[in-house]
Amino acid sequence: MKLRSIALTSLFTCLLAPAAFAFDLGGLLKAGEQAFQAATLSDADVKSLANQACVQSDSESKIAPAKNKYNKRMDAIAKRLGSEINGQPVNYKVYLTSEVNAWAMANGCIRVYSGLMDLMTDDEVISVLGHEMGHVALGHSKKAMQTAYAVAAARTAAGSSGNATVAQLNGSDLGAFTESLINAQFSQSQESDADNFSFDVLTQKKLNREALASAFQKLEKLGGGEHSMLSSHPASADRAKNIQNRISSGK
Repeated sequence: MKLRSIALTSLFTCLLAPAAFAFDLGGLLKAGEQAFQAATLSDADVKSLANQACVQSDSESKIAPAKNKYNKRMDAIAKRLGSEINGQPVNYKVYLTSEVNAWAMANGCIRVYSGLMDLMTDDEVISVLGHEMGHVALGHSKKAMQTAYAVAAARTAAGSSGNATVAQLNGSDLGAFTESLINAQFSQSQESDADNFSFDVLTQKKLNREALASAFQKLEKLGGGEHSMLSSHPASADRAKNIQNRISSGK
């Protein structure tokens, strides 16, 4: 009984401790709640967070205006590729930057960098976007969202220990969250599945499937990078070979 009494006393001491103990129970409970939410994000939650991330990214980027040559190319590409991902309406914009990149989010936000458009033909850009749309359609982007949100929750937990203010998903945290989504790393099997999704879309729409292989060949020359399409797992050469094999086999 005496030991139990000491334990209870210690517990209440911690719970009722003054600021000097640098312990924010409310913040830690909030962090735990966010961590649970990360693992149970609904499709509506994912789209809502994607909306925030897309707005954040757009606000930090130079977007090609309507009469810009890149935007005109993008309009032509969009007409050929389509206006939805599994029923989700999409919107396309071009970021004016030399970076080679493109990405899609679960809310239908699709962004292409002018550096990628400089490197590739329209057919190749379409094949790359088919890959990015595949990550959304196959649920990979939702898993990446859960991971990114869990990191935000962990950051909140860190802020709850000590005198730091509990972190919220805004400001710098929203910026970091957005960056982690744009540069999400997918598994080898997810990358292969997204490649095959793009191939199937190109087949269905009777578009140039060879362009997917040539896009990988161009990416291989760039070397590895942070982004999914530039990932070396699997190697770009192997991914190009997979597409060529599918074309040859007629499957």
